[in-house]
Amino acid sequence: MISTNFTLFLLAAFIVAAVPGPGIFYVAARTLSGGKSAGFASTFGTSLGWLVHVIAGALGVSALILASAELFTALKFAGAIYLVWLGFKTFCEARDLLPQRVIALGTQRAFREGVLVEALNPKTAAFFLAFIPQFLEPAGSYPALQFMALGLISVALNTLVDIIVVMMAATARAGLTQRPNLLQRLRQGSGLFIAGLGISLALARRPAS
Repeated sequence: MISTNFTLFLLAAFIVAAVPGPGIFYVAARTLSGGKSAGFASTFGTSLGWLVHVIAGALGVSALILASAELFTALKFAGAIYLVWLGFKTFCEARDLLPQRVIALGTQRAFREGVLVEALNPKTAAFFLAFIPQFLEPAGSYPALQFMALGLISVALNTLVDIIVVMMAATARAGLTQRPNLLQRLRQGSGLFIAGLGISLALARRPAS
C-alpha cells in the first residue's frame, strides 16, 4: 500500500521538476549551443551531479557543508567560476560557423561539464536537504536509505523533464540551421546565459540554519 507521504512526495517532486529553474535553462542553453547530442549529454551529466548531492545528503556530508560558511562559500565560488568560464568559452566558440564541428566538440565534453556544474552547486544540496526530509516515514527504518530512494525518484523526474526540454530546444535549433548568422547569435546568447547562471550562483546566500 502506498503511504500518504509517498503520494504527496510524488506530487510535489513532479511539480518541482516541471517548474522551470536553472537546471532546465542550463540544458536548454547547451542544446541551443551544441545541438541535441550535447543537450542529452548535459542532461545525463547534471543528473549524475544531482546523484552526488543525494548521496552526500543521505550520508550527512551536505549538512556539514551547509553548516559551514567557509565550505559553502568555497563550493559556491568554485561552481560560479566554472559556470562563468564555461559561458565565456561557449560565447567564444560561437564564432565558428561550422555547426557539425561545434556539435562534435560539445558532445565530447558536455557530460563532464554537466556533472561538474551540478556537483559544484551547493544550492542543489540545500534543496535536497530542505525538500526530502519532509516526506521521510518517521516510523520507518534506515532514514538514509529512505532519503536516497526519494532522491533517486526526484532525480529521475527532473531528468525526464530535461529530456523533453532538450527535444524542444533541438527542434527550435534545427529551424535555424539555414540561418547561420542567427544561429551564431543564439549560441552567443547561450554562452552569456550560462555565465549569468554563474554570477547568480556567486550571489547566492547560505540557507539560514
